[in-house]
Amino acid sequence: MTLQAKTVMTDSKNPFGNIQRSAAEIEEIVIMVRLNLYNRGIPCGAQAIRRHLEQLDDTIVSPLPSLTTINRILRRNNLTHRRTGNYR
Repeated sequence: MTLQAKTVMTDSKNPFGNIQRSAAEIEEIVIMVRLNLYNRGIPCGAQAIRRHLEQLDDTIVSPLPSLTTINRILRRNNLTHRRTGNYR
């Protein structure tokens, strides 16, 4: 490999790590929690879902997904319907 080829490979703008989606199991749990909260008439945004996940057993979801990740999961599954939940 020539010096020029090495330089081109190291100057890549691609991220160093492998960016992956959330694990399928975590995504399913987030969706189920969201639907459960919504069907019970409880606010069901990312913060509410995260609070609910914190109350669950640590073995179910560890580590907890961030609010941004939860929002991405909801958006990816078309579960972001503006203003669904309890508002006063």
